Amino acid sequence: MAKFTREDIIRFANEENVRFLRLQFTDILGTIKNVEIPVSQLEKALDNEMMFDGSSIEGFVRIEESDMKLYPDLDTWVIFPWTSDKGKVARLICDIHKPDGTPFSGDPRANLKRVLKEMEEMGFTDFNLGPEPEFFLFKLDEKGEPTTELNDNGGYFDLAPTDLGENCRRDIVLELEDMGFDIEASHHEVAPGQHEIDFKYADAVTACDNIQTFKLVVKTIARKHNLHATFMPKPVFGLSGSGMHFNVSLFKGPKENAFYDPNGDMELSDDARHFIAGVMKHARGFTAVCNPLVNSYKRLVPGYEAPVYIAWSGQNRSPLVRIPASRGISTRVEVRSVDPAANPYMALATILQAGLDGIKNKLEAPAPIDQNIYEMNREEREAVGIEDLPSTLYTAIKAMKEDSAMKEALGDHIYRQFINSKSIEWDMYRMQVSEWEKEQYLKQY
Repeated sequence: MAKFTREDIIRFANEENVRFLRLQFTDILGTIKNVEIPVSQLEKALDNEMMFDGSSIEGFVRIEESDMKLYPDLDTWVIFPWTSDKGKVARLICDIHKPDGTPFSGDPRANLKRVLKEMEEMGFTDFNLGPEPEFFLFKLDEKGEPTTELNDNGGYFDLAPTDLGENCRRDIVLELEDMGFDIEASHHEVAPGQHEIDFKYADAVTACDNIQTFKLVVKTIARKHNLHATFMPKPVFGLSGSGMHFNVSLFKGPKENAFYDPNGDMELSDDARHFIAGVMKHARGFTAVCNPLVNSYKRLVPGYEAPVYIAWSGQNRSPLVRIPASRGISTRVEVRSVDPAANPYMALATILQAGLDGIKNKLEAPAPIDQNIYEMNREEREAVGIEDLPSTLYTAIKAMKEDSAMKEALGDHIYRQFINSKSIEWDMYRMQVSEWEKEQYLKQY
């Protein structure tokens, strides 16, 4: 990431005719929020003097303690390329502080930095993330509202003319590159209307910032193509859902990947194996954070590509954790359950905490499972100790409450607010009467 000074930013704003500045942050539910200010307020923003009302943000604070300050991270300065010549719009991603200047414990970005400090105390320098977010493109109706009508019949890696989303996807890639993203691949995914764009890994905080920026760009550019982009995990019954695999690696210095050992079994270090063991131990506990919607559990079902079982492997794609083939500096652990509705800062904090617990307590990973788990029956799975991931948001919240490491990963404030918010979501869903129920039961009973 570029390292910008306050003077650089004032100069960029003048040279590029920036008229407005968006001060962005992310709430507990993963939604991007922003306070837009005219460029005349830029210096005040750079002095960390911009205030906003925290009580109006989901899961932040009560009315009586509502004043919050925005502390912009200067290295996140970006000018949105699609804004007009009459005056451009730039953004800075912010951390949230209380009026006395202390970091606010309900800020997911600041919370991730807290867990990274614990990692540094254990002797690691960096935690890198390469995300693989998938999304669907749907047509808009004549009123500009999203439909569930797909705009193509493409399949995995298809090209035009079956992949009508190709032009939109290409424009998204161009905009992202204009904003400094290093795009590694962009292709059609398994389901019609489904796409994936992979960008280069980065350090934990930058990578999560990138995911949030990516979502914003995808939605903005799709709209220009008269399409609606959704990161909903399972928008259409019978088609593959959208995942956001997290490829993670720990480093000790810029050149030493802590997961790599040329002499280890599968060339994996002890730290890598302990990390995998920690992820597996806490997988049920972090599922509510990594798969935070009622809808997430319509994706986590057998028969599609999404993992349902807690196991790991170097080869096959059915378990929760896969070890991609690259070694050396590129050795990494791929956690495959995460979906793109997750708040990336919180999802990464829980996965890191789980892995660090494995390293701290020298947990032993079970043997890798190299056969297709979907073809094993329950008895065969139980015989080798393979557990299931939670199958509903309700069971995921229950598992989260039983896992003290998740409270450590999120801190008391976020943990409490998240469980509260998600319990309400589950109750609202549970009381709904679905079309399926009416079709099944109305005549019969």
